[in-house]
Amino acid sequence: MSKIAVIRIRSAIRAHPDVLHTLDLLKLKHSNHCVIFEKNPALLGMVNRVKDYTTWGDLDEATLKLLVEKRGVLWEGRETDSKKKYKYTCFEFNGKKYLPVFKLNPPTKGYGRKGVKTSFTNSGALGDRKEKINNLIQRMI
Repeated sequence: MSKIAVIRIRSAIRAHPDVLHTLDLLKLKHSNHCVIFEKNPALLGMVNRVKDYTTWGDLDEATLKLLVEKRGVLWEGRETDSKKKYKYTCFEFNGKKYLPVFKLNPPTKGYGRKGVKTSFTNSGALGDRKEKINNLIQRMI
């Protein structure tokens, strides 16, 4: 399956509670944070709900490797709680476990000509970028 990268761009002040809850489920707590998921219809529905605060696209292997090498933090915690009731999520790459959130810098040369309030199709920053997310991530590392 292909992987999808989701990056939070905007703050969620005065956002709808459903949007805030979806951002929490995606583990996007702060701006310029990135998470990587396997692409499935349920995830695309969640990402579509927060389309006014995030950007996303299909991630290639070279960018994924660069992202994990530069910004990946190794997971050193437990896999479950003491009663084995809850399982903690982590990101696995090449047999190693990493924290699921990657903290990135703001991109060099900015997000786009019209800034962070318009969609990517209108030369802004928000929404689906398809393969061009790789260029954005490389500028943010």
